[in-house]
Amino acid sequence: MPSGVLLSLAGFDPTSGAGVTLDLKVFASHSFQGMGLVTAITVQNTQEVKDLHCLPAELVQRQYQALIEDTEILGIKVGMLGCREHISTIASVLETSASLPAVIDPVLRSSSGTWLLEPDAVNDYMGTLAGRITLLTPNLEEAALITGSDVSGLDDMHAAARQIYQDYRIPSLVKGGHLTGVVVDVLFDGSAYHIFKRERTEGNVHGTGCFLSSSILCFLAQGRSLADACRLAGDLTREAIRKAGPVGKGQRLISLE
Repeated sequence: MPSGVLLSLAGFDPTSGAGVTLDLKVFASHSFQGMGLVTAITVQNTQEVKDLHCLPAELVQRQYQALIEDTEILGIKVGMLGCREHISTIASVLETSASLPAVIDPVLRSSSGTWLLEPDAVNDYMGTLAGRITLLTPNLEEAALITGSDVSGLDDMHAAARQIYQDYRIPSLVKGGHLTGVVVDVLFDGSAYHIFKRERTEGNVHGTGCFLSSSILCFLAQGRSLADACRLAGDLTREAIRKAGPVGKGQRLISLE
């Protein structure tokens, strides 16, 4: 029997290598029942995002309302919004779930360069999240877009994590997967830093950010501390990268089989 319900709000990736479909697989691997609300549909393959269609915010909000009328949700993960209209969707969700763990993966641009949220909507989005979520999980580029500062090294990551907390009252795990050498992630929880170092696992793998943030939510829903959840999820992500296999001509995909 599932140990509870976790909810993902994210995009639909037809490769199932990221977004709602991957989140649901991660939830199931931790013995949670996953439920998903699709914010946007992409046209993509393992090589690139070709197009994006955002679903109506009113529809997604109605779906969310239907779920909470019927189901007790234990935690929320938010990934790609797809358009600024869903900022109001997220605001509505957070207003009705203030006591729940909420992990936000701020998916702003694809690895192939396609914007997945309008650049001029980033500040409004962050303002909506301010003081209302458990964790933000930006990569180096996303941390730079959020803070307006260059984030290209370990010192920059420390500064970005602290700035995000100072500006928005949000703990953040700044991911260093794009650094050279050893992989280092930096968590600032509002009072202390926690540094997670791992040996690099080579390979161009799709969906690692989705996998990490969904795994963190699972551990938080199990009662783990924020630092423990980040550490354990990071270890799982490294193993998932190691096991990822080729499916198409581009990035490898994570398998939970």
